[in-house]
Amino acid sequence: MRLWTCSDQRTCRCSAYSTTARAKRACSRCGQASSSSISLESGSCRSTIRIRRSSGPGVSGSRAPTPSIATYPSCTGTSSRRRGPSFPVQRAIREIRTGADVRGAGIPGQHTLPLTAGVNSQEHLVIGGCDVVDLLAEFGSPLYVYDEETIRTRCRQYVAGLSSAVPDALVIYAVKAFANSAIFRVLADEGLGLDVVSGGEIYLAHRSGFPMDRVYFHGNNKLLDEIELAAELGVGRFVVDNFSELGRLDSLGQRLGVRLPVLIRVGPGVEAHTHDYRKTGVLDSKFGIPISTGQAETAVLQAIRARGVDLIGLHAHIGSQIFEMAPYLETVDIVLDFADRMRELHGLTLREFSPGGGWGISYTHEDDPMEPNEVAQTVGLAVWKTAADRGLPMPRVVIEPGRSIVGQAGVALYTVGAIKDIPGVRRYVAVDGGMADNIRPALYGAVYQPLLANRMDEAPSGQMTIAGRYCESGDVLVKDAQMPALHAGDIVALPASGAYNLAMSSNYNLALRPGAVMVRDGEARLIRRRERYDDLLAAETDLD
Repeated sequence: MRLWTCSDQRTCRCSAYSTTARAKRACSRCGQASSSSISLESGSCRSTIRIRRSSGPGVSGSRAPTPSIATYPSCTGTSSRRRGPSFPVQRAIREIRTGADVRGAGIPGQHTLPLTAGVNSQEHLVIGGCDVVDLLAEFGSPLYVYDEETIRTRCRQYVAGLSSAVPDALVIYAVKAFANSAIFRVLADEGLGLDVVSGGEIYLAHRSGFPMDRVYFHGNNKLLDEIELAAELGVGRFVVDNFSELGRLDSLGQRLGVRLPVLIRVGPGVEAHTHDYRKTGVLDSKFGIPISTGQAETAVLQAIRARGVDLIGLHAHIGSQIFEMAPYLETVDIVLDFADRMRELHGLTLREFSPGGGWGISYTHEDDPMEPNEVAQTVGLAVWKTAADRGLPMPRVVIEPGRSIVGQAGVALYTVGAIKDIPGVRRYVAVDGGMADNIRPALYGAVYQPLLANRMDEAPSGQMTIAGRYCESGDVLVKDAQMPALHAGDIVALPASGAYNLAMSSNYNLALRPGAVMVRDGEARLIRRRERYDDLLAAETDLD
């Protein structure tokens, strides 16, 4: 599929489907939405449309998307929803936000950094108009920096791409990537929902004022008190993972005198090319009810007959940090084929379908992910075409990105401490964080591309290993990194640290977890304070 180009009069360059439909499209670069009757016939489509903002796919809280200008300087537009100027070109944006002395193009690690990243005249890394050296001086080290502009842009790209392909769409954020009330408020403002997996995430969403009807409760072993809390607070959907949960929900619904809205998570048996710990769609998985064994059909029949639940639709999720679209298209085909059979055999009406999330981001220069709007539109069009081919009524389509919304938006900042040279073997550079705030290298073998944030102009001079400060030999953030010469007091930045770092952080060695700030237009605000020693003792019961 080739998407719409961005110009005053847009010309379609798609590989046309053999059908005629009333459809919406969006610019594949900036995400500007269009609404037009177009005829897609076999062969090349040569329709021309005029782009205009649309009111969205009919999802509560959704708004018209705006351009992701930091990514594509050729796109222009205005938005009343954003503070600051309209978006003529990338250079002007950077001058407005970070000062005219900040350069943004061609900086080291640019493809892994937030969209507003630049380097100032002091050769310091700048994010969201804020010098990271100043941020550490004000908020302490280590520190996680989140760029609001990048988060909003990713949200708008997903919304624009999905709503351009299907008439009823919802993008929900996978909270496990990073749960934070300030980020929840940004997501709510952008019309997204939340994918939660625990009572704690549900409670944080509620306390943040998030619209609970846009909250989807996932998880393979939901506790009864969590289920009751979710029902009390009015979550929008329960995503059923097994038969025992389905029975508990049915009983609770009957006791409350309601039919709780549910999706059934099915196991499509699709192999995703990712780390084994991140595969969730295969047959041998703790997640979901397999289709191939006949158990998913049993679950559908049980849910249809239940008096305490209302079966809304089906859900599948195949894994995370995935770059290929083929496994998603296979998942769509398998699950909608299953839905078609359930319609014929048991009268299932598929009102909603979620093919999950899990799309990857760039951690190093070797990673090459698709843009979010391209991903979302590809998935949406696959659902639309597959449903049409099978004669299924078009369901609402729900996708669940997490990492790809906050991952690139976040940068971890550390201060160099001890340096150890083993002649002929290795140089170890220890920083003031490590596996307690970022377990991913130890858990998954995750790879990062570190930067010397206080001297961005210096070229690499040798190989070294960035080690953490914790009492584990496996506490290594980056092995064999090519870096400039490092000295005590230097600042090491790890881009693409916004997802699954703080989310999986711990107090190992009774260490204090770092704080986090959100930056925008040269302003930084604390969204999570650094822990204090008293926080570590709060759960102790035998202290005077």
